Amino acid sequence: MKLKYTILYVDDVAASVKFYENALGLGLKMLHGSGEYAEMETGETSLSFCARSLMTQIGKETTKANPKAPVSEIAFETDDVASAFEKAVKNGAKPISEPAMMPWKQMVSYVADLDGFLIEICSPILDV
Repeated sequence: MKLKYTILYVDDVAASVKFYENALGLGLKMLHGSGEYAEMETGETSLSFCARSLMTQIGKETTKANPKAPVSEIAFETDDVASAFEKAVKNGAKPISEPAMMPWKQMVSYVADLDGFLIEICSPILDV
């Protein structure tokens, strides 16, 4: 079995697609004709967005993400965490924590997206 995609329930799929394109440099993989579902290119596993309104129509309620009390996070790896963090913030991400070296030898920073989902921007873990 393999992880195929992760779906984030968002208020506005088009706005989320634009945010992830501009703030993190992701490409659009697929946008459903309804505009209520999209997938972004992130490697072998897709990051997907589904409109909260669609989930309500099929009888499921969602809750809003809270970056101050997250239940999960999305992590993107880069060799230049500081530049990626600055680009994300410049393009609408809410800064949560600036890049810092962790005890396990990894540069890590956090931002929140338009819907409050916590995004980790990190480096590869350095050999110890």
